[in-house]
Amino acid sequence: MEMFKYSKRVPKDGSDAVGEILKAAADPKIISFAGGLPAPELFPVAEMKKATDDVYDENGKEALQYGSAKGVLKLRKTIAKRMLDREGIKTDPDHIMVSTGSEQVIDLVGKAFIDSGDTVFVEQPTYLCAIDVFKSYGAKFVSVPMDDDGMRTDALEEALKEHPEVKLLYTVPNFQNPTGRTMPADRREALAKLAEKYDFMVLEDNPYGDIRFAGEHVPSVKSFDKSGHVIYMSTFSKILAPGLRLGWAIADLDVINKLTVLKQSADLHSDNLAQYIVAKFFEENDIEKHIEKISQLYGSRKKLMTDNIKKYFPKNVKFSDPEGGMFLWVQVPGVKDTTKLFNMCIKHNVAFVPGVPFFAGAEIPGSFRLNYSNMKEDQIEVGIKRLASAIKEVLSEQTVAVNK
Repeated sequence: MEMFKYSKRVPKDGSDAVGEILKAAADPKIISFAGGLPAPELFPVAEMKKATDDVYDENGKEALQYGSAKGVLKLRKTIAKRMLDREGIKTDPDHIMVSTGSEQVIDLVGKAFIDSGDTVFVEQPTYLCAIDVFKSYGAKFVSVPMDDDGMRTDALEEALKEHPEVKLLYTVPNFQNPTGRTMPADRREALAKLAEKYDFMVLEDNPYGDIRFAGEHVPSVKSFDKSGHVIYMSTFSKILAPGLRLGWAIADLDVINKLTVLKQSADLHSDNLAQYIVAKFFEENDIEKHIEKISQLYGSRKKLMTDNIKKYFPKNVKFSDPEGGMFLWVQVPGVKDTTKLFNMCIKHNVAFVPGVPFFAGAEIPGSFRLNYSNMKEDQIEVGIKRLASAIKEVLSEQTVAVNK
């Protein structure tokens, strides 16, 4: 019997499976491919320090005061210009809301559009925290199958015919979390048209899109949106630093105003000082040059990881080959319990995130996510060798158990 009368949004068992995984992975003896952490050696500390000093000198009083719930105008203008140049999204500061990290956008969109029992479409698999947020608002999930090119729009239309009541679809079209897959332009255009045809909202989450180390840039889903059914969101966490806790949303004016009202009741506004600092950083530095450094490092680390997977893993293992971002997705045929594999890996002093929390429905056994952005090169090779040993040990134990 529970001591306190919690709301239905709080998980009944009070457990935090992912938190326990990351806690285990934090042991200094363990090489962790679990967390979605950027490489801290690339944080622009000196440039950020100068931008901060200049903000205090030029706008200190404004930066330390309460601010607009929609965000600092100078930063929203910076975002609007970048969105036109990078994503082909024609927008203006009025249609942009700065958020406390992109995670807040997911929460506010859930709050704005999901009533208990409403249907939400997600990719199979998808970002685990989005599942948790939508679940907290009482969503019922329909998982749309993926292939190597991301969410299948043919399968989406079939699902729409079966579930015309859908309110919201959540997608990560660039270097998807957890799979690293990228949706091509024709599917993005089809998605925007289906949203208008069937009248549901699309939440396009693009935290990794700038970090491309292979292939060609693909226009955003939002750039194909003619009816206002697409909400675009992104963050400064992956191209500058996650500790800033700054993201943004772009949407139809009515939607942005509703989200802003909900944000105001949540935290009044995002960190004013951080917003001024980021706007000043963009003014004083070449952001594209900085992103190029990130992309080059992540590309070399991804190649090292995939080369070592080919070298040490069983030959029938499947894994994604992303053109950017921070993650790749592994499926080990024959592994029946990925959590058991995780526990074995901890014994071998290496960690990943099991696939289970990324599925809103039935999981694919033997699947897990690896992060390549945060580990140094020598650790990647050693870590993959350890992981390979753990996989072989689990498969061997299963064979013994079957033959008993």
